[in-house]
Amino acid sequence: MVTESHSFLADTHNWVLISTILFAFVFVKLVWSKLIGGLDQKIKTVETDIMEAETLRVEAQELLAQYKRKQQDAMNEAEAIIAHAKEHAANIKKQAKTDLKDLMVRRERQLDEKLERIEEKAMNEIRQKASAIALETAEAVLKEKTDKKAKDQILKTTTDNLDTLLH
Repeated sequence: MVTESHSFLADTHNWVLISTILFAFVFVKLVWSKLIGGLDQKIKTVETDIMEAETLRVEAQELLAQYKRKQQDAMNEAEAIIAHAKEHAANIKKQAKTDLKDLMVRRERQLDEKLERIEEKAMNEIRQKASAIALETAEAVLKEKTDKKAKDQILKTTTDNLDTLLH
């Protein structure tokens, strides 16, 4: 048996096998664990980055949806403001038409009243002139044909009758 173990150690193939096994063992113990640890760390870093990216993607989608809602709300508000402005403008136009009609009716009424006053004034002036002319004419006729007492009586009667006739 001694020869067998001696012959086992004397064979170079066996030494290559032993050194390969020893190298593999040392490699696995020292390098492989560090290599696997480094890869595990890198995997964890990549997984963390992926989770952060996924979180950022979700937040970005939420922000996008939020901004789309805000944009739609702003559009709806703008449309409501425009509709309100159009309605307000229509009301102002309607009110302006009504105010203009009222103003025209008032002006027409004022003009009618002014025309009536002018007409009444003209009629009064015509009556006064007619009265004055009639009195002058009556007085001239009476001067020629009657005495003083009869003249005064006729003049008084004519004046009283003239005022009632002209009104």
